[in-house]
Amino acid sequence: MHELSIATAIVERADEWARADGADTVSAVTVRVGELSGVVPDALDFAFEMARDGTALATARLVVEQVPGRAWCGPCQEEFALGMPPFFWCPVCDRPSNELRSGRELEITAVE
Repeated sequence: MHELSIATAIVERADEWARADGADTVSAVTVRVGELSGVVPDALDFAFEMARDGTALATARLVVEQVPGRAWCGPCQEEFALGMPPFFWCPVCDRPSNELRSGRELEITAVE
């Protein structure tokens, strides 16, 4: 379960930021997780609960903002949802796309 190593990294980074700001505790951490990132949000939440024990985030909650996978079709100038499993064919002109616009994100966006 690679979500445990990701959760551990999130806790470590959020703890660093909190301490740098002079905070003793963190109440919430918000992360953006792309649909195509390979991270399962429920597994990340479970791993976060284990990783936060004994840290300034001991009672913090993890807020996961899911980002859908979207691609761009150059020939018809349309952005479209990829879905799961991802389908890289433009629904407007029926051509393949090679430009991913979103869906691979994995980033901390807020520490409270």
